[in-house]
Amino acid sequence: MTDRALAVVRAGALTTVQDRGRPGHAHLGVPRSGALDAPAAALVNRLVGNRPEAAVLETTLNGCTLRPRSEVTVAVAGAPCPVTLDGRPVAWGAPVRVSAGALLDVGTAVSGVRSYVGVSGGLAVEAVLGSRSTDLLSGLGPPPLTDGAVLPLGTPGRLHARVDVAPQPAPPAELVLRVTLGPRDDWFTPDAVRAFTARTYRVSSASNRIGLRTEGPALERALTGELPSEGMVLGAIQVPPDGRPLVFLADHPTTGGYPVIAVVRAADLPAAAQAVPGTPVRFVAVRRH
Repeated sequence: MTDRALAVVRAGALTTVQDRGRPGHAHLGVPRSGALDAPAAALVNRLVGNRPEAAVLETTLNGCTLRPRSEVTVAVAGAPCPVTLDGRPVAWGAPVRVSAGALLDVGTAVSGVRSYVGVSGGLAVEAVLGSRSTDLLSGLGPPPLTDGAVLPLGTPGRLHARVDVAPQPAPPAELVLRVTLGPRDDWFTPDAVRAFTARTYRVSSASNRIGLRTEGPALERALTGELPSEGMVLGAIQVPPDGRPLVFLADHPTTGGYPVIAVVRAADLPAAAQAVPGTPVRFVAVRRH
């Protein structure tokens, strides 16, 4: 077995392999998948000298613990968290050299939800439809990490970044999502559409990689019939029978039968990946292009 590998000592609550996803396969019923906080994933790749498409680890809430079998450069970004190497604190948001056999612990997020771990050479698990991403909805890609798993690593490329610390946005205290209304906003009463953009919701603890669920005022429908299944896009806000908006994230289904009241601007979705349960959510309508 190659020495270019990473042993998983502690998998954490949910740690998955992610890259830029597999767009372009919705006609096959395959979601895009990929890192929910794409800028954070791109940052750790830059910090360790990887190409932008290299696969990284996405942790959820309580991090993970790793032991490389060869010397590697590692960077952790996204949700701020303590990072230790053989029990000693090391930098978060900066490249760190990790010796073969050393124990790297990515701790519990201080704020936010998902931290990203980039390793020089990238995670060289088998690609499916051009991506190494774990897709929780379809089951494509490698399974979520388990204790004792061993992940192969690619060959390191460029020199890693020379920075003390890389600036990055803090997890949101309030999640403001710019939305374009439609295509099915006419399925809701005028009062419901006004409430959607005027009232404050909160992030539900039932949120996951498939979608960000909200708690708040139920939206009353003007049309009560059944809507034939139609295509769903990243950022679509579907309203299920309970009337609470559901924002589709990377592992969303490619079709759905509940009306979509609006679609979130793509630039606002990384913040949604870091919004902890209870975070206030406001939907702000913007003009169609």
